[in-house]
Amino acid sequence: MSDELNERRNFIKRAGIAASVLAGSVVATAATTESKDRGAGSNVGNGVVVGTSTKKEILYKKTAAWGTFYDAAR
Repeated sequence: MSDELNERRNFIKRAGIAASVLAGSVVATAATTESKDRGAGSNVGNGVVVGTSTKKEILYKKTAAWGTFYDAAR
């Protein structure tokens, strides 16, 4: 019984050490990551999330299929 108890204690110790190392690495990563201004708290974008993509956003292209869809949706 004593061996089993020591095995459990050693497992808990190792699990605690592993968890603390993981938590430390997460905190260190979060502390060193550059933050970008986004959303309502920044002066950039007036609450609108501003992306960094260089691609042009195409929201709508007039086609016969869209015309049919919009006619049916009315």
